[in-house]
Amino acid sequence: MVVQGWKSFAVAALCVSESVLAAHPPGAIELLGEPTKVAVGIVSSEFSEIRATASPDGRLLLWGSTNRPGGPGGWNIWLSRRTANGWSAPEAAPFNSEANDFDPAFSPDGRWVYFFSNRPGGFGGDDIYRVVVTQTGFGAVEHLGAEVNSAGDEWAPGLSPNGTLLLFSSDGRGGQGRHDLFVARAKGISWSDATPLPGAVNTSAEEFDATFLSDGTSIVFARSANLETDRITLTFAARGASGYTFGTPVPFTTTLRGVDALGPTIDWHDRSILLFSAAATNSNNKRPDIYKVRYRLR
Repeated sequence: MVVQGWKSFAVAALCVSESVLAAHPPGAIELLGEPTKVAVGIVSSEFSEIRATASPDGRLLLWGSTNRPGGPGGWNIWLSRRTANGWSAPEAAPFNSEANDFDPAFSPDGRWVYFFSNRPGGFGGDDIYRVVVTQTGFGAVEHLGAEVNSAGDEWAPGLSPNGTLLLFSSDGRGGQGRHDLFVARAKGISWSDATPLPGAVNTSAEEFDATFLSDGTSIVFARSANLETDRITLTFAARGASGYTFGTPVPFTTTLRGVDALGPTIDWHDRSILLFSAAATNSNNKRPDIYKVRYRLR
């Protein structure tokens, strides 16, 4: 995700070449091969495309854009359907509002799409909502309530592979500073009160845009010392050997320099694929595209 300033520019994409994280017990991630753009000219286009999410059946792709024309609001969520001839032309998701709607994420069972919005009726800033997926499209939008949302901004919701944990970022719930990562546990039809992600992940920098990986115990997230001035890097963290607490995060290494990356999600149709957004930091026109790359945990 992006903040004021960064959001208005739209942000940044990665062309990681032979990217590998340094070994870090008890886990590490390796990216296999070159990242490639997703659906060039449809999803990855001349507009700013940020944080894609794939349905478990592989038939639907959703993503956010800050400047693609034709939607009802400032930022909108867009969708494309897989057809026999490839991906269909983008259309604005029917649950968009006249406000900003962004950061879509399918649940692992495909029943829900989670996202954030600053539409009227929230607690202030950007709040997290979800919308049910029906046989004919999408149902009613639900606000996730005070267990998750605050008077600040909540961004980039995403569920663990077993659907029991909701991971998101917030600058309105306290923490180490700026945006931190929080987690709430499913509690019937609602959620437990969100708490900071335990361990060494949150710092005085910006931690945001996080996704669980296929093992359900590792995450990839975006970090920047200052979103207005500093590079955004994808970063890996794994739980320690003693349990739920996360160890020291390790930034992705790459043979390329001068790039930003954010908005990671795993592809629920193929959980060995990581989706993310990226673009060159030294460009005067920071226009992120959607990329995909296969990864391996070790």
